[in-house]
Amino acid sequence: MDRRLEKGKATRDSLIVAARELFGQDGYEGTSVEAVLKSASVARGALYHHFATKEALFDAVLDREVGAIAEQAAGAARSAGDPLESLRAGCGTWLRVALDPAVQRITLVDAPGVVGWSRWREIDEQHTLGSLRATIRRIGRDGRIAVDQVDILANMVLAAVSEAAMIIARADVPAAALRSGLAALDTLLDRLFGT
Repeated sequence: MDRRLEKGKATRDSLIVAARELFGQDGYEGTSVEAVLKSASVARGALYHHFATKEALFDAVLDREVGAIAEQAAGAARSAGDPLESLRAGCGTWLRVALDPAVQRITLVDAPGVVGWSRWREIDEQHTLGSLRATIRRIGRDGRIAVDQVDILANMVLAAVSEAAMIIARADVPAAALRSGLAALDTLLDRLFGT
């Protein structure tokens, strides 16, 4: 039984990895189920055993991608001692990751249309909102903001950083947009939480 579970998990992971590569390169619409099957070396029945639809496969890819970005941001945030600098490091990491064309395509361009705004937001909140809240709560404990504003400010920062990532992803010169985005992030965080 354990062997079958391991094989099933390996098949599921192969499908997600192959789909991530193709969705990142060709987009959701440009990626066929057949291309995923070929890339993952998996039979159609195995795909539909794990994912009822191509959209469900995309959802799994998106969930994993946002989770990976959140881990990168959390790692950067842990490197700073001060909670404001921790917040700045984590948010800045997300903006830098937004330069990757595959990340752009999956998390910013295709996600809203494929899984819908509510699910897209749910995945984002699931992976990032908790750590944002915790960091902003630490800022609140330092007396920089009222503690009863933590939840709303966490949502506002998440929305602002996501919008900045979208601007970077759609910019004609993404590197210049990143520089502007990081400067704007500094201004926003300093005005919201500066001492």
